[in-house]
Amino acid sequence: MDLRKLKTLIDLVAESGIAELEVTEGEDKVRIVKQAGAFVMPPSGSGALSLAGAPVSALGSAGAPSASPAPPEEPKGHEVKSPMVGTFYRASGPGAKAFVEIGQAVKPGDTLCIIEAMKLLNEIEAEVAGTVKEILAENGQAVEYGQVLFVIG
Repeated sequence: MDLRKLKTLIDLVAESGIAELEVTEGEDKVRIVKQAGAFVMPPSGSGALSLAGAPVSALGSAGAPSASPAPPEEPKGHEVKSPMVGTFYRASGPGAKAFVEIGQAVKPGDTLCIIEAMKLLNEIEAEVAGTVKEILAENGQAVEYGQVLFVIG
C-alpha cells in the first residue's frame, strides 16, 4: 500500500467520527486506531504496515518523523477550502488556460478551479471579492476535505 493511500486513510479517520479502520489490500493489512489525539497502527499479522504511536502530524512525505511542527500562520485573507475529497484542476482541460492566476482580481461566483470527485467535475467558485494571493494546490493533486486551496485578499 503506498504512502499516499495510507495518508488519505489516516485523514479520513481524523475527519470522521469513526475510531478504528481496517483495510486489507492483497497481502497488506492496515489497521488505523484513533486514540487520544494520535493515531496508532498496531501490527496485525505478517505483511502489516506498522506506524505504532506515530501522531498524524509527525508523518512526513516519506513516513519518517519530521522536525518540530511549524507554528500556525495567521490567515492572510479569505481561505477557500475544498468542500470535498477529489482531484484539483486549475483549468477546464489539458492545455487550457487556468481559471485564475496569482494577482488576478476575482468576484463572488467566479470559477477558481475544478475538483473531480467520483467522475464528476465540480466547479469551485469564489465566495468573496478580492485578489488571488496564493494558490496552495498543484494541478492534478489529490485534495482533502477542508484543505485550503486559495487565499483571496
